[in-house]
Amino acid sequence: MAPAWHTLVLVAAIVLLSLAGAKELSGRHAAHVNRMQTYAFTIASEAAMLGWVYLGLRLRKVPFRSILGKVSGGFRGMATDFGVALVFWLGSLFLLGTLNVMWQLTSASIEHRSLLPNGKPSAAQQHTLHTLTGLAPGSASEVVVWVLLCITAGFTEEVVFRGYLQRQFTAWGRGAVAVGVVFSALLFGFAHGYQGASNMVLLSVFGVLFSLLAIFRRNLRACIFAHAWQDLVAGLALAWAHARHLI
Repeated sequence: MAPAWHTLVLVAAIVLLSLAGAKELSGRHAAHVNRMQTYAFTIASEAAMLGWVYLGLRLRKVPFRSILGKVSGGFRGMATDFGVALVFWLGSLFLLGTLNVMWQLTSASIEHRSLLPNGKPSAAQQHTLHTLTGLAPGSASEVVVWVLLCITAGFTEEVVFRGYLQRQFTAWGRGAVAVGVVFSALLFGFAHGYQGASNMVLLSVFGVLFSLLAIFRRNLRACIFAHAWQDLVAGLALAWAHARHLI
C-alpha cells in the first residue's frame, strides 16, 4: 500500500513516541501532568500519523477510502457494526480481565508473594494506576476534550494499525495474514509504553482481537466503535472513581 521506507518511518515514530510518553509519565513526572496539554499533543500526534498514512497511500495511488474496507451504507449497516462492536467489547473485556488475573497469579506464585500484599496492589500496579488516573479527565472542559480525543484515537489508531500496518506487514510476509496480525498487534501494544509492561502485553492481545474483528467484518467501522468506546469508558470510569476517592 506504500513504500517500505514510509512504513519504517511510521514504525520508528510510534516507538519514539511510546518511549517519550513512558519517560514523561514515569516517577514524579506522573503527578504533574498537564492533562489539556497532553490531550492536545496526543490529538496532534494522531492527526500527524493519519496524515502520514494518507501520504503513503497517495504515493502508490491507493484510495484512502479503501483502507476502511467494505463499509455498507445506511443506518442498518451502521447499527449492525455498532452492535457487533458492543458484543466484541464486552467479550474482550472478559477475556483480557481473565488473562490479567492469570498473569498476576502466576507472577505472585513465581515471586513467592501474596497477590495483594498488605491488602494493596503491588508497587508496579499502583504506579500504572496512578499514571492512568492522572491522565483521566478531572473537569467538565477536560471531559469534552477527552471525548474528542477518544473519537480521534479510535479512528486514527484503527486506520494506522489495522488498516495500514496490518496490510503492510501481511504483504511483507508474502500474504501471510498471521504475520500482519501478530506484528501490528505487537506494535500496538508497544505504542502504549506509559501503561507498563503487563498492560503492553494485554494490549497486544487486544490488538490481535481487533485484527480478528476487522478480518471478520471486512471493514474497520466496528473496530473504530469499540476502540473509541473502550478509551472513553476507561477514562470516565477512572475519573469517577478518583473523584470519589475510591482509588
